[in-house]
Amino acid sequence: MRPLRFVALGDSLTEGVGDPVGDGWRGWAALLADGLGPAVEFTNLAVSGAQTRDVLERQLPAGLALRPDVVSVVVGVNDTLRCTFDIHAVAARLDAVYAAFTQQGALLLTACLPDPGAMLGLPGALASPLARRQRAVNSVVHALSERYGAVHLHAAEGAWITDRAMWSADRLHPGERGHRQLAVRFHAVLAEAGLATGAAPSPEPESPQPTTSASLWWLATAGTGWVARRCTDLLPQLLRLAADEMRHRARGTSARLDLGATAAVSAALSALSLPEAA
Repeated sequence: MRPLRFVALGDSLTEGVGDPVGDGWRGWAALLADGLGPAVEFTNLAVSGAQTRDVLERQLPAGLALRPDVVSVVVGVNDTLRCTFDIHAVAARLDAVYAAFTQQGALLLTACLPDPGAMLGLPGALASPLARRQRAVNSVVHALSERYGAVHLHAAEGAWITDRAMWSADRLHPGERGHRQLAVRFHAVLAEAGLATGAAPSPEPESPQPTTSASLWWLATAGTGWVARRCTDLLPQLLRLAADEMRHRARGTSARLDLGATAAVSAALSALSLPEAA
């Protein structure tokens, strides 16, 4: 009997950024793999900076070739941080990825995520457009997860988001404790369904919390570059979105922006073909 095959797709969250081990990253998916059963083959295809297009075009073919029993697809935040954001394209790509794995017989793991504007502590007019985008992505993930029978983790809310001890210096990636929290929560959902037979990951970190000086050093070096790369792409559009946000607030018509985003999600989902009956 061959080992259970678990393949993880996605971006820096699943790559494990924020949970360093040796010269690399570990992360929630690797922690979860140890608790799925006595014999698990784990492959992490996630890459920092990946968007839904990268998952569809690069990670999906490699993942299908491995013929996983369990596959996690957690992606979408980087799409919201690009001036090319298009919820129709995001929905179509996720639908194609989910369908490909489920048609192959894999158990699909998904998650919705908190919005980056709130995590970074951006002012309201700047944070609101990003929050609206992330809510749109989460709505698509919710709907498609139900369509494809995925095991879905609600990670966009809860006390863990506001607990600073859960997060790394950049405030966007979980630290070791946060990655462990994700692994523990996924394991609990899988165990309840009888799909995880190994011991649950420990919620307690093995390494000490990064010091304040270490966090400041990260922000002054790698963190500055990370922010600069995204600002170059997103900032001009984000400033326009913020100006539009402020105009609507002044007119008392902010609800129109939310209604427009909701309508866009509905249209994106309606445009997708229904999965074939089993």
